[in-house]
Amino acid sequence: MVRTLLLKAARNEAIKDAALRVGVTRGVVERFIAGEGAEDALRVSRTLVGQGLQVSVDHLGEDTRAAEQAEQVALAYLDLLSRLAEAGLAESVEVSVKLSAIGQLLPGDGEQLALEHASTICAAARAVGSDVTIDMEDHTTTDSTLAIVAELRRTHPSTGCVIQSYLHRSEADCERLAGSGSRVRLCKGAYSEPESVAYQGHDVDRSYVRCLRVLMEGEGRPMVATHDPRLIAIAADLATRNHRAQDSWEYQMLHGIRPEEQRRLVAAGHPVRVYLPYGTDWYGYMVRRMAEKPSNLALFLRGLVSKR
Repeated sequence: MVRTLLLKAARNEAIKDAALRVGVTRGVVERFIAGEGAEDALRVSRTLVGQGLQVSVDHLGEDTRAAEQAEQVALAYLDLLSRLAEAGLAESVEVSVKLSAIGQLLPGDGEQLALEHASTICAAARAVGSDVTIDMEDHTTTDSTLAIVAELRRTHPSTGCVIQSYLHRSEADCERLAGSGSRVRLCKGAYSEPESVAYQGHDVDRSYVRCLRVLMEGEGRPMVATHDPRLIAIAADLATRNHRAQDSWEYQMLHGIRPEEQRRLVAAGHPVRVYLPYGTDWYGYMVRRMAEKPSNLALFLRGLVSKR
């Protein structure tokens, strides 16, 4: 019940506006988000890389409503990539991009605009030795997102893609995406979806394992995005069964979630990438994190109260 309410709140504009007026609280910034600016993302990335971790940086924002806003988001990514190169971090730090943030949902030529911006970001990443993963959002955008990823891969074949195991279609999508050179981040999914398109409860985990099996048997690079100890162990077992080299796949975890486990896996020789968000438009991201683990809600609420 709490998860359902939180996921609905993530798309509630009135609650979002009220929360954004309060501002980013210190507790939220320190625990889950690098900060508001690119310099914060660089600072935290440098620390994580120094611990042997890799990083995927996300400029927070989604559901862009104007072409000018989409352009500003794209420019922010270009600036970030330039800064990563100057700091000597580009090879260890990639960027994650939500297509809705760069125009995908705009009326008319929104998809084309998003493709153009994504192509520019991919080219900039390749020029500095970094990479790009395209995030997945709610199920209504899945076909559009996969079509854009397919087009991006024509000229930028290492472009990563996210698959969410809670969707009924995901196992088939994994089979299509598991070819040589592909990079697929597999996560459970963090949007409120109807039962007609998405598994519920433990069926999400069962689907995750089926999708993971497909990716581990494929020729691409599985990126195992989970904090679940069972799934972490299953991933390692599937990699062993498929005679995968340890550097041919990676674990991915969110910044601020199970940092000790991240370091343990690195010490055991596993590549681990931390998903690191930054920016001022933090509301939707934070509420979905609360939905994934409602016990985090107490930290969030204490931060809001402390700002009043």
